[in-house]
Amino acid sequence: MKPLTRDMRHIAVEGVIGVGKTSLAKMLARDMGARLNLEVVEENPFLARFYDDPRRYAFSTQVFFLLSRYNQQQQFFQQDLFQRAVVSDYIFAKDRIFANVNLDDEELRLYERVASELERRVPVPDLVVYLQAGVDVLMTRIHRRGRTYERSIARDYIETLNEAYNHFFFHYAESPLLVVNTNEMDFVHQDEHYRILRRHIEEPFQGVQYYTPSWER
Repeated sequence: MKPLTRDMRHIAVEGVIGVGKTSLAKMLARDMGARLNLEVVEENPFLARFYDDPRRYAFSTQVFFLLSRYNQQQQFFQQDLFQRAVVSDYIFAKDRIFANVNLDDEELRLYERVASELERRVPVPDLVVYLQAGVDVLMTRIHRRGRTYERSIARDYIETLNEAYNHFFFHYAESPLLVVNTNEMDFVHQDEHYRILRRHIEEPFQGVQYYTPSWER
């Protein structure tokens, strides 16, 4: 796979829990010779408790993620962004999706004051790849990977989150956006699926492009 061009030094892969964004980010970084920037999820001490009692631990979980993601972005991108390309498995702005889903009005107002100040200091990707999937597919993938802290995730929560992601990216305009329907894709185990998806990622474009694999039509 060819290296990233000067106009595409930073690719971010996004999507709902279980859609495969981390797997794709790792594969792209490997093949492009890029640095890999992975979201640190397991280090959040409130996450497991949040899935058991969302209302009680929503704000603590959200603020920890916000500050953790900000610190990671600052440390990572101040090193050598202009020396080597970067592939991330999240964008900083995604934090707002979870905040709007999980926080009440008063918590959200406080969160917005902090997030707005931090967001302006974080670099915007040159390309965002948004991986979509239906709720049934997402639940199957979540159960298949068997992470202990994800066992109590409710289907209703994934459904709400999926709708919130779709709404967010429907209005996203910060950088070129490739929206990929992954319902019938297995780019981790099927070389042909990955090869075709990779070709779409490599092709330059502006605005928004949608990719639904031809075998779905």
